[in-house]
Amino acid sequence: MDKDMDQAKGKIKQAIGNVTGDDDLKRDGEVDEKAGKAKEGLENVKEKIGDVIDNVKDKMKKND
Repeated sequence: MDKDMDQAKGKIKQAIGNVTGDDDLKRDGEVDEKAGKAKEGLENVKEKIGDVIDNVKDKMKKND
């Protein structure tokens, strides 16, 4: 599942858990939302690593 969907699903579960007093559903929502945020962080790291690799490749080509 995509990061935005996880975060949205988590927020919805939390809201429903708050309204109904279902602490388990609220906790499940918190876990889903945090999982989405973690995926987002990993995507950002992956993107930055790709940028660094591209920069290194460019520098190596200039030195050839």
